[in-house]
Amino acid sequence: MKKAITEYPKVSIGVCVRNCEKTISQTIESIIAQDFPHELIEIIIVDDGSTDDTLSIINSYIPKINMEVKVFHHKWRGLGPSRNLVMKECEGKYIIWVDGDMILTKDFVRKQVEFMEQHPKAGIGKGRYGILLREKLVSDLENMEFVTATYKKEHALNAPGTGGAIYRVDALKEVGGFDEEITGAGEDTDVEYRIRKAGWSILVTPAIFYERHRETWRELWNQYVWRGSGAFHLFKKKAMVAREILWFPMTVLTEIKRAITAYKITYRKVAFLLPVHYFFKRTAWVFGFLKEYCKNKIMISN
Repeated sequence: MKKAITEYPKVSIGVCVRNCEKTISQTIESIIAQDFPHELIEIIIVDDGSTDDTLSIINSYIPKINMEVKVFHHKWRGLGPSRNLVMKECEGKYIIWVDGDMILTKDFVRKQVEFMEQHPKAGIGKGRYGILLREKLVSDLENMEFVTATYKKEHALNAPGTGGAIYRVDALKEVGGFDEEITGAGEDTDVEYRIRKAGWSILVTPAIFYERHRETWRELWNQYVWRGSGAFHLFKKKAMVAREILWFPMTVLTEIKRAITAYKITYRKVAFLLPVHYFFKRTAWVFGFLKEYCKNKIMISN
C-alpha cells in the first residue's frame, strides 16, 4: 500500500508559449482551478516572442491568480532556452510543463506530485491524455493517437514529450538541462534520453490532461515536417537510434492495435483511420528528416 502524502513540496508550473492567443485563457484558468495548495505553486511563464495577443492575455490574468507568478518575455529563441529559463528561476522540487494549448483536470498537479513523491527514482512522470473529441477529423484522430499512447501504461514511450509531464528538478539539473542548440523540435526527446541514461526512470502517472491538436491536414503535415527536421539533429547526437527512423515496417501492427483500442474507448468508427493518419504524419516526419539531412550535407560539402 502506498504511503499517503502528509506534507507537499513546492512545485513550479512552467508554461512556455508562443502565439497561443486562441487557447491560452483556458490553459491559465485550468491552472488557477487546481486543488493543490496554491501557496505551494509558482507559475513561471515564458513568452518566446509572440507576435499576437498572447502576452497581453497572460498579463490580464495576473491580478486574478492567487499563486506566485513570474512572467518573462524575449525575442524568439526556441523552446530549449525558454525551458532552461524556467529551470533557472524555479524554486519547486518539481516542474510541471504545461503548453499553451492544454487544459488540466482539477486534480492534475496534486496527482502528479503525489506520484513523484511515491516514486523517488522517477525523473519524469508523464500524465495521461484525456479524450477531447471536437468533431474535427484531423484533431480527433490525433487525440485518439495520443490517448492510446498512454492508455493503461505504466512506463512512458521513448519520447513522451514535456507537455503534461512532471520533471524532478534534481534529475533535470543533473543532466545539464535542455540543449539550447536545438532551436526547433526535439529538445524534449534529447533531455529525456539523457535523464534515462543517467539512471532515472520515466513513468506514466494517473493524472489526466487534455490537449487541443491541429485541425487540418496541412497543419498536421507542417507540424511533423518540423518534428522530422528536429529529429535529424537528435540522430546526429545519438539521442535517436536508426531503428526509430525505419518507422513504417515496425509500426503497422502497433497502429492497428491502437485503432482497436481507440474504438473500444470512444466507440467511433473513425478510429479505424488511425493507420492512415499515422502513415500521413510519419511521411511528413521522414520528409522533414531527409530535407534537413540534405541541407546539412550541402552545407558540409560547401
